[in-house]
Amino acid sequence: MDRITKSVIAAVAVAFFFIGLNFGNETDSDPTDSKLPAFNESTQTADTQRVGTLREFNNAIIDIAEQANPTVVTINTTQTVRQRQQSPFSFFFDDPSLDQEREFQRQGLGSGVIVSEEGYIITNNHVIDNADEIKITLFDGEDLDAEIIGADPASDIAVLKIDHDDLKAIPLGNSEDLRAGEMVFAIGSPLGNQFAHSVSMGIVSASGRSRLGLNQFENYIQTDAAINPGNSGGPLINVDGELIGINTAIASRSGGNQGVGFAIPINMARSVMESLITDGRVARGYLGISLGGEVDRTMARALGMNSPRGFVIGDIVEDGPAAEAGLQEGDVVVRLNGAIVRDFYDFRVTIANSAPGTEVEIEVFRDGETESFTVELGELNTEEVAAEMSTSDREDLRESLGFAVDELTDSIRRQLNLQSQAFGVVVSEISEASSAYSQGLRRGDVISQVAGTSVTQPEEFYGAVQTLIDEGTDVALLQVNRQGRNIFVAFEL
Repeated sequence: MDRITKSVIAAVAVAFFFIGLNFGNETDSDPTDSKLPAFNESTQTADTQRVGTLREFNNAIIDIAEQANPTVVTINTTQTVRQRQQSPFSFFFDDPSLDQEREFQRQGLGSGVIVSEEGYIITNNHVIDNADEIKITLFDGEDLDAEIIGADPASDIAVLKIDHDDLKAIPLGNSEDLRAGEMVFAIGSPLGNQFAHSVSMGIVSASGRSRLGLNQFENYIQTDAAINPGNSGGPLINVDGELIGINTAIASRSGGNQGVGFAIPINMARSVMESLITDGRVARGYLGISLGGEVDRTMARALGMNSPRGFVIGDIVEDGPAAEAGLQEGDVVVRLNGAIVRDFYDFRVTIANSAPGTEVEIEVFRDGETESFTVELGELNTEEVAAEMSTSDREDLRESLGFAVDELTDSIRRQLNLQSQAFGVVVSEISEASSAYSQGLRRGDVISQVAGTSVTQPEEFYGAVQTLIDEGTDVALLQVNRQGRNIFVAFEL
């Protein structure tokens, strides 16, 4: 246990002791009857000692900030954007050649953290995505050019490198040890360069947050430490001064901090970083199954389970790792490596974070009994990871399609009178001028397949459609669940 940790613990403990001591003296009893030692003129009052102890506690926090701040960097990016402007004459004369292309520079801002004295920096992929130029500003104000070592859109982690002779690196912690209520600190450049190296303090509100729709593999730390635009890619730090998360996103109705921020756990970020540095890519475990439905109370009763847990396997890829191990459609996955499976999304993240070739123990509920299977994971085809699309690309695709999709939640299933095992993505909005609308697609339709490929998340749907476009396919065939009936809708891309 280092000096900072000891001083924080000691300060808090002594603070509470003297607070209690002071409360104990605030009575109407005769001081001579007190069992506490009498204070003479040379002895400090309890209030004075309490203030001194709080000062020690405050100094410990300052020590953490002073040691961490030199490891934090500000990232400024420049992206060249070309945009075609329509000339009024091109519309009048029906001649697109009269249109002109305009070029402008788009500026971006984010944060990062130095994790090795060799100059490696971890940040978010969305901070440097599509950037033509990346400038790193150190704590002392020095500007440096950065090299992109690798990026992983599926986890929203990117690794940069700078050349500098005297760099301080932050020690890495263990995010598996985090507990709700633990004190944490966020450092970054919220809202602008003029606020670089701002420090905020809060606690860990929760861990294991998923289904936020931010990327393919989600397992966020939730914190109420103030995080704003510009903090992305910056560090979340524990009281030991260790990096335990990469600040990534906020949940906000106003666009600013409302006490709900999310950070990628350092264990996940470190694994991605090491793969990018060593291999230039991230190899993820692959099982070869799809979600057939989460197990609620109704589903549990139908399956003969004592309590709802796990998820039902939908499709199994032929000759995939799961099929070869003996798993079957309709099996209920209840444990992974001895740990209870909360839902499909957490399960998927754990599998994806395992290296190909890893053997995992999967316990399933089948025909009223539990069975265990040992599965050797394959490697996930990165072309199938829909989250490789950037946020801007996804928005452009939504506009060209003329409709948008959202996650199919249990609440939406009930509203649409769908069975609990129904899967897919729900059409949340659609333009009546779109090709899909003219071909019969409607708001509330649940899209379960795109050109024969099952989709369970919005990212998977947009990725499948983008693949069709990249392959030069002119028409997309959707399998749609409409109020329990399967129909097919084909529309031009």
